[in-house]
Amino acid sequence: MKSSRETAALPGTCRAAMLAPEPSESGFASQAPDLPGQPTLTEIFGSAQEGAAIAFTLAQLPRQGSVLWVQDRVSALEAGMPYGPGLASYGLSPDRLVLACGRGAPDVLWALEEGLRCSGLGAVIGEMWGDPRALDFTATKRLLRRAEASGIHAFLIRWNAQAGLSAARRRWRIAALPSPPATFDPKAPGAPLWQADLFRARGRRPGLWHARYDGSAHHIHMAAPPAHRPLDAQAGRGDLPLRGAA
Repeated sequence: MKSSRETAALPGTCRAAMLAPEPSESGFASQAPDLPGQPTLTEIFGSAQEGAAIAFTLAQLPRQGSVLWVQDRVSALEAGMPYGPGLASYGLSPDRLVLACGRGAPDVLWALEEGLRCSGLGAVIGEMWGDPRALDFTATKRLLRRAEASGIHAFLIRWNAQAGLSAARRRWRIAALPSPPATFDPKAPGAPLWQADLFRARGRRPGLWHARYDGSAHHIHMAAPPAHRPLDAQAGRGDLPLRGAA
């Protein structure tokens, strides 16, 4: 993770622990995907004000092989640089990391494509700020084909971006949730907990989950969030007064 984000993904107390799957806020239940799955291109959207998108990515990295991590200049300035102890807590030893910084999206895309040619890598990560013109459907299609042909996981982390056209097999919106209390010290920050919204996926239905990282198994556990009955659904049934009623 990064030094400026490390505590952002670990706030407060969690009311919703891992629950049995039930209908999500999207209105249906969906089986949680087995992450990271087969090597492909995955897009992860998040806010640079918190570390959730970075942590969610780190939790999916393979344990073997080096990792090429490429940032554009704005991402490095606004979101911070990778932080060694944070990386190690997610199983990524800093000596496995190859870090590069480009001026903009064209440099990042070129470096990622070249990285996907290298059999010694286990994954590539690209960070991009906003919605650069160079990151179009064709660019993502090239990354997808090279990732699946080489067997190397490819992740695109999108900061403060809109979800335009993309060939990525999975597209996530990730945000931090209040974490559960620590086991031996209730006042200490607990394990990271995220809201994981799979809003587009190839060959499966989208879904919304609460996700947590198991460091001992290097695995992401996911469960559907608790369903909440909208307040408006209660109105007019006698249990709540209607607006304007005497």
